Amino acid sequence: MLTATLDLTAALKLSRTGDQQAFAGLVREHQAMVYSIGWNFLRDRAQAEDMAQEVFLHLYRNLGSIESTRHLTHWLRKVATHRSIDRVRQAKLSRPVALEAVPEPAAAPNESDPILSGKLERLVAGLPPRPRMVVVLRFQEELEPAEIAEILGIPVGTVKSCLHRALALLRAKMQRQEKEAVR
Repeated sequence: MLTATLDLTAALKLSRTGDQQAFAGLVREHQAMVYSIGWNFLRDRAQAEDMAQEVFLHLYRNLGSIESTRHLTHWLRKVATHRSIDRVRQAKLSRPVALEAVPEPAAAPNESDPILSGKLERLVAGLPPRPRMVVVLRFQEELEPAEIAEILGIPVGTVKSCLHRALALLRAKMQRQEKEAVR
């Protein structure tokens, strides 16, 4: 596996000349990140895998436009993000659902980490595409608001307000579910 920046830089240069092993190294180095964006947004393994394949095929066709390894990482995140959103829009995999329409679980999950709970995953999945992607990029991919803004092509303030509104909606829904579970 390629880990040093020098190795990635060399692999990028070799990939541009048609070296398939070097390109395979770039794919191996970045496939987890690309797949993670797709999985956390689409919540469908096959869709996430297909999206990742599309992203790397697009990369292969556009290797000449990649300036550096840092640019490569940014480019892959941006393309994976947009391809994930496009899949939802085109295939209508997940129509925006009001948070109130998300079914309540029969029993509260017995998990110690609420970020990993199925309940929270369902609530996040009920968000419209842009707020959902902002939440995924911020908390699953651990990107800063400025990075998210650059990837989505929107102002940082919009990212922050979108994140704030999405978290407020999630918090309110979680509190309602907790109150109903106590009754």
